[in-house]
Amino acid sequence: MLEDHREFLADDGEDILIRRYTGSGPVRPKTEAKVRARVSGLESATLIGAIVQGKCQIIAVNDPEAVVPSGMVALSALLPITTNDKAVLLRDGREKELSIEAADDNTRRVGGTLIALQIQASG
Repeated sequence: MLEDHREFLADDGEDILIRRYTGSGPVRPKTEAKVRARVSGLESATLIGAIVQGKCQIIAVNDPEAVVPSGMVALSALLPITTNDKAVLLRDGREKELSIEAADDNTRRVGGTLIALQIQASG
C-alpha cells in the first residue's frame, strides 16, 4: 500500500512542508518536514463580501525511506500532527501557510503502520 501511495504521488503529487512552531513572538523557532502530498480542494465559504477562505484535503505520505533534506526532520518526528501545526504549500516560488483543522492518522493505516495522513486545512 505504501508503494501505491508513492507511485500515485510521484506523478500527481507535490512537495509540501508540515511546520511546527515552538516558543512565541514574531521570530519563533520552527521545525519542518518536507513530504510528498496530494492537495485537493474541498469547498470555499464566503466569509465577508469578496473574501473567500479555501479549504482543502491533503494526503501526505509517511515514507520512512524518504531522504530528509538538511535542516528538516522526517514526518514521523512530528507525529502526532495537531491543529497547532501548519501545512505549507510550495507553489510558484512562494510559500502559502495553511492552518490544519484536522489530521486523521487512522484512515490510511495498514496493519497498524501509518501509510499516509489525511489532513483538512484552510487558509
